[in-house]
Amino acid sequence: MSYSEEFIQAAGAVLWRRDREKILEVALIHRPRYDDWSLPKGKLEKGESHIACAYREVQEETGFSAVFGPELGETIYKVEGQLKVAKYWSAEATGKPLGKVDPKEIDKLLWLTPIDAKEKLTNKDDCKIIDFFLEFGPDTTPLILLRHAKAVKREDWDGDDGDRPLDTLGQKQAKRFLPNFLPYGLKEVHSSDAMRCLETLELLDRSLDIQAKVSQDLSEYGYARDKDAPVTYVEKIVKKRLPTLICSHNPILPKVVKSLIGKKNFKNLDYEKLSPGDAWVLHHRDGEIIAVDWVLAPLV
Repeated sequence: MSYSEEFIQAAGAVLWRRDREKILEVALIHRPRYDDWSLPKGKLEKGESHIACAYREVQEETGFSAVFGPELGETIYKVEGQLKVAKYWSAEATGKPLGKVDPKEIDKLLWLTPIDAKEKLTNKDDCKIIDFFLEFGPDTTPLILLRHAKAVKREDWDGDDGDRPLDTLGQKQAKRFLPNFLPYGLKEVHSSDAMRCLETLELLDRSLDIQAKVSQDLSEYGYARDKDAPVTYVEKIVKKRLPTLICSHNPILPKVVKSLIGKKNFKNLDYEKLSPGDAWVLHHRDGEIIAVDWVLAPLV
């Protein structure tokens, strides 16, 4: 069979909760158009990131809001002669359904144990996604380590480096962070006191209605005085177990990650490619880093 090599891009999630007896359940949806049972997912819209798509599709297909955890993997299969790749995340359902689901698109939703869900799934390739979910486990907390958006070059700035602002590209990036970080249910935001970090977070803070906590310990000046200060600062945040975003600089962020996950695991990260606007998302449980995801800077 001939088919186009251009991939159709899609994203979704293993939406999970615990029932009244604290038994772990995952959501499956039934699509009458295909008469199949699947994990909630859908195709990316133009300019949309995979995680933003997954977050939107979970709400549209289940009605539930969710807080996202680790990226779980992907499935690749053919749809009408084209290859389709679907990326998945772990996502905890929060509260009761917030909206109505179009019955022409989704007419049933079932909460099943992971074992029963694997039996029910029409596409058995999706079973490995549930296996990955079980491997990572639920109840992780996200810690986003964001490198500030693109700033004016040092050589083009005559003032104090701490006052160096975002350039035109960085200003555009700063306007598009929300869809990438909204899925993580942020409760706190922390920032270096450098202007380029504060400008990076300005719109995000307003949209989330969160006042960023500003610290010199996360700045390059502070790092020059005490290279252990940012590590100590972040370790205290991890102990709070709240979904948190930290905006800082290179080489501060690599040092923090290296301390949290260990030198051996750090070697597997291509940290030199953490460009302005990129972020690592560290998912932790009981002080242990369970997974590290990479979120690229928004497309502008």
